[in-house]
Amino acid sequence: MINGTKKSSGGAKETQRILITQPKPESEKSPYFELARKYNVELFFWPFIKLESIPAREFRRQKIDITSYTAVIFTSRNAIDHFFRTCEEMKINIGQDTKYFCITEAVALYLQKFILYRKRKVFYGSDGTNKSMFDVINRHKENEKFLYVCSENQQDNEIVNWLKNNHCEFHLAFMYRSVSNSVKEIMDTQEFDVICFFTPSGVRSLFDNYPLFKQNGTSIGAFGNNTLKVMEDAGLYVEIKAPAPQAPSMVAALELFLCTKNKQNSFSI
Repeated sequence: MINGTKKSSGGAKETQRILITQPKPESEKSPYFELARKYNVELFFWPFIKLESIPAREFRRQKIDITSYTAVIFTSRNAIDHFFRTCEEMKINIGQDTKYFCITEAVALYLQKFILYRKRKVFYGSDGTNKSMFDVINRHKENEKFLYVCSENQQDNEIVNWLKNNHCEFHLAFMYRSVSNSVKEIMDTQEFDVICFFTPSGVRSLFDNYPLFKQNGTSIGAFGNNTLKVMEDAGLYVEIKAPAPQAPSMVAALELFLCTKNKQNSFSI
């Protein structure tokens, strides 16, 4: 291993070892495991960041009256967890008329853990992209006051700019923060053909652990425009990108990548 990467051997080769910089899915039905079986690849999961709660006493300094907002924007399950944790700590009851706008259906369905799920008040994008969520918000934004729940150091600027440009009344609610996790236990002991990142903080964690990191032929995946920008600014070449029209998720993007690699390998034989 050199700076946590493999040396490039040159030429097309079958991708065998993929590092997903997130916790391992709890369900064996995860599409990641189906991908591994279909393409005979090894998947490794290791969270590059960990989340810290912003306690209610600290959140109060933001001077946000949660009950005054009619709609909440969620881009992850973590945001949902911390929103309802904060409400519980502050003894706030969320009105049944509150609308929820989510980045994906999976995030929207996670709300069932906390609320009586009503589809007429829970909305989500069609393909997991910000644009599809914007399309939904645009149809319901009149007279709404939005609360965008996000990490203190990891907001999606595309969402913030869209809300501003479309004259939405909104406020950012910082209810958690991300910090770098130690990754040397996995990076120093394994070689990976692909490493997939999902947040700008995950990329920063890579360089916190390896300030002199060099890609050296490792294929890199990025989820989201903000993650992609941070990676490109760091001089990394990103080969796997999601969400995209044909790849709304990282799993779909990986499948496209693996399929292409397999075709290249077939032609090279």
